[in-house]
Amino acid sequence: MPYARSLLAAAFAAAGAFASAPALAQASSCQDAQKFLGERQGIIQQINKLGGEGKKKQVDPRDACAVFTKLVANGNAGTKWIESNKDWCQIPDQFAESFKRDHGQAVEMRGKACQAAAKMAEMEKQAKAAQKSGAGRLGGGGLTGEYKMPQGAL
Repeated sequence: MPYARSLLAAAFAAAGAFASAPALAQASSCQDAQKFLGERQGIIQQINKLGGEGKKKQVDPRDACAVFTKLVANGNAGTKWIESNKDWCQIPDQFAESFKRDHGQAVEMRGKACQAAAKMAEMEKQAKAAQKSGAGRLGGGGLTGEYKMPQGAL
C-alpha cells in the first residue's frame, strides 16, 4: 500500500507540473518586456548623446537617422509584445497608450532625420559634381586661390 501511495503522489505531482507549465511559460514571457525596455533605454541614451547632453550641438542627420531607425524597430517589437501580452501580464492601459504614443513620435522623428540625411547626401553629391566640373560656388569658373596683379603702372 505505501508503494501505491507514493506512486499516486508522484502521478499527482507530475500532473501538477504539467498543469503549471503553461503558466510558467507565460510568466517568463512577461519578463521579456525587460529585454526590449532595457534596449530602448540604451537607444534613448544614444539619442541624448547625439545632442551633446544639455549643450546645443549640431546633430548629424545620418547619425540621427540610424539611431531613430533602431528606436523604431525596438518600438515595433515592443508594441507587438504589448498587444499580445497586455491582458496576461496585466499591463496598465496608461502604459500601453503611452508606449504607442512615444512610438508614433519616434516614427515621425525618424522620418524627419532620414529625410534630412537624404537631402544632405544629395547636396554633397551635387557639390562633388560641381567641384569636378570646375564650377565655383557662384556658378563661374570657381575660385582658384590665385589672383594676378595687373601689369603696368597703377
